[in-house]
Amino acid sequence: MSEHADTSGLDFAKDGIAFSELEDGKPIAGQANGDALLIIRRGEACFAVGATCTHYGGPLVDGIVEGDTIRCPWHHARFALATGEANGPPALDAIPCFQVERRGDRVFVLGRAKLVGNAPGGNPQRSLSGGPQSIAIVGGGPAGTAAAEMLRREGYEGPITFFAPEASSPVDRPNLSKDYLAGSAAEELIPLRPPEHFAEHRIDLRRETVLALEGKSLVLKGGSEAFDAILLATGAAPVRLEIPGAEHAHLLRTLADSHAIIANAKGPILVIGSSFIGLEVAAALIARGLEVHVVGRDKVLLEPILGPEFGAFVQEVHEKKGVHFHLGTSPKEIDAYGVVLENGRVDGKLVIMGVGVRPEIALAEKAGIAIDRGIVVDDQFRTSAPGVWAAGDIARFPYPFTEERVRIEHWVVAEQQGQAAARSMLGKGTRFDRVPFFWSAHYDVSIGYVGHAGTWDRIDIAGNFARRDVAVAYRRGGQTLAVAAIGRDELLLRAEAAIERGDEATLTRLIPPSATDGRP
Repeated sequence: MSEHADTSGLDFAKDGIAFSELEDGKPIAGQANGDALLIIRRGEACFAVGATCTHYGGPLVDGIVEGDTIRCPWHHARFALATGEANGPPALDAIPCFQVERRGDRVFVLGRAKLVGNAPGGNPQRSLSGGPQSIAIVGGGPAGTAAAEMLRREGYEGPITFFAPEASSPVDRPNLSKDYLAGSAAEELIPLRPPEHFAEHRIDLRRETVLALEGKSLVLKGGSEAFDAILLATGAAPVRLEIPGAEHAHLLRTLADSHAIIANAKGPILVIGSSFIGLEVAAALIARGLEVHVVGRDKVLLEPILGPEFGAFVQEVHEKKGVHFHLGTSPKEIDAYGVVLENGRVDGKLVIMGVGVRPEIALAEKAGIAIDRGIVVDDQFRTSAPGVWAAGDIARFPYPFTEERVRIEHWVVAEQQGQAAARSMLGKGTRFDRVPFFWSAHYDVSIGYVGHAGTWDRIDIAGNFARRDVAVAYRRGGQTLAVAAIGRDELLLRAEAAIERGDEATLTRLIPPSATDGRP
């Protein structure tokens, strides 16, 4: 969405606005010289920034101001008020910043301020001396991409070699199971960054596959190359069940996988797996007018993740759109006519398997790096091997809010970790303390989730599922571990900020303990 898309409302260049009319931390929308923007007061200071998020164009006026940032209501990107810098994924580009002037009691917006970040390299004040003389990043997903860009943003001038073997990578992978698969997003929106972007910022994008890791050298087809620092960001690969005929099922991870599904999409279609990826695929193919069946082991949809009430609601949403569910069962075989189940069979013309992913840890494992259901890292993503870091879906890291070691497979988390690992490689690392966030789209229902709750001892529900206006808290031992919501974007942002602060009082106020707690 263009930042010129909305120029209605107050004219901050011509008329300004009274300082007394600005409420601390509450964005006021308007325009100046054709730019849609927001004025935000913080104490005695005022800031003016662009009105739309650079990720998917979310309206920042509907977000929240927390500390020195404004946060997008759609996918929780955050931007610095003083510079416009994108300092929280999934946004990678800055929003425009504008000069502000006080004239008596009125505040006026002048021209655009000079960009100080963040196309990479847009922060000349972040000069860097010392540190690694060469850096390699292995893996072309969100963690690797975010790390490469952050190295440049932090002032690193040395060579960066980015090994991304998939021909189309890096891509906006969440879109592959959502709008793109549904046919409502153009393919030109899929690249996370075009190849020329990396060349412009002196990032050497190479399509080679790394065969092995030996110390701080990468073994390639043509020989070994040594680096001062290496980031492993190889992500996770879809699991293919070990059942007869499994090789005939389609998987979904790459743009090529999405192309293959679209090219062969003739109903009935059978989706094996009833987690978020399987359900998003089902919704996308229903949007193409196809008959879709979903097979899942859980008797209640998504119960281990969202609880029984939320899961039942999601199932109802899909059933009303025409999805046929076969729950509480597993596939035994895929044949030429469909899928043989433990309790019968379902016929179909195309089978898609979405039963989870497996972290791609072979490089680290063969190199003798510490492994525990992922690559073990510290709170700055350093592995047990000197000079080697790991981030994204492969990293098992100390989760600061419960002190457990976890591995989280979320797109935004991978980007956050890639950025944190980049700073750590430059000697600028701090303890990683970002709250996880993911979103999932099901027709006109969008679910947002902040935090991480592997287990809980109570669920508290505020709102109404039928009205699609609900927030759910997942709690253990009196601590709110996570919040999921539909139709409550601001609440979800405030819950995220409260989890960051350890502010249980705010979390209890947002979603009070209720009589409708659901226990797993």
